[in-house]
Amino acid sequence: MGMRRKTREITVGKVTVGGSAPVSVQSMTNTNTADVEATVKQILGLEDAGCEIIRVAVPYMDAADAIAAIRPRIHIPLIADIHFDSRLALRSIKNGADGLRLNPGNIGAKARVKEVVKAAKDCKVPIRIGVNAGSLEKDILKKYTHPTAEALVESALRHIRILEDMDFTDIKVSLKASSVLLTIDSYRLLAEKVDYPFHIGITEAGTLFSGTVKSSVGIGILLSEGIGDTLRVSITGDPVEEVRVGWEILKSLNLR
Repeated sequence: MGMRRKTREITVGKVTVGGSAPVSVQSMTNTNTADVEATVKQILGLEDAGCEIIRVAVPYMDAADAIAAIRPRIHIPLIADIHFDSRLALRSIKNGADGLRLNPGNIGAKARVKEVVKAAKDCKVPIRIGVNAGSLEKDILKKYTHPTAEALVESALRHIRILEDMDFTDIKVSLKASSVLLTIDSYRLLAEKVDYPFHIGITEAGTLFSGTVKSSVGIGILLSEGIGDTLRVSITGDPVEEVRVGWEILKSLNLR
């Protein structure tokens, strides 16, 4: 096992990520977030399985509003997953989200980004920058012709700088690809450049069998090199299986 990478520490709700904190296990609901009862039921089941941080999709305002009803009924930090609309981020923070997953370069004009960053800072809400090989910026894709580790890292650094320029450093970063090797290379490269904590995983890993294999290999290699502060195993179907596999990966490396 490699020495654990030294990272700065951030707090998501009551869970510490990075620094000397243990690697935490996350999952994401697959319910309609606006369906409060179904979402709460699924999250409580995930808590029972050992999930320590949960993410919900917030694609529209009804989902952002549902956070106000969901948050008081669960016991683990709740992350709002935002794409493109700064208003959803602001509403999610107002309604009690413990963290955001968004890329600041994708949510509109600089004034809108500033508004979100101010709200996040005021409420001590960290932001996860999530770079995905399947949705890189057009200019970066043109420069590298296809998703490479360098391309993913350039995209991540671009989003990081937007937040740093606004004096916001309560950040964690993920670099995800369906390719295990591309994912590993990307995290290794970014680990040389920043000290922010990393959320690790293999995106679109697949069914229970293939998803378990791909995630175990990719996440396991990174953790064995000391890279990774929180993880999510991506498996199609019941998210409880994501949590179970995540714990088995950590236990197999004597990390939990």
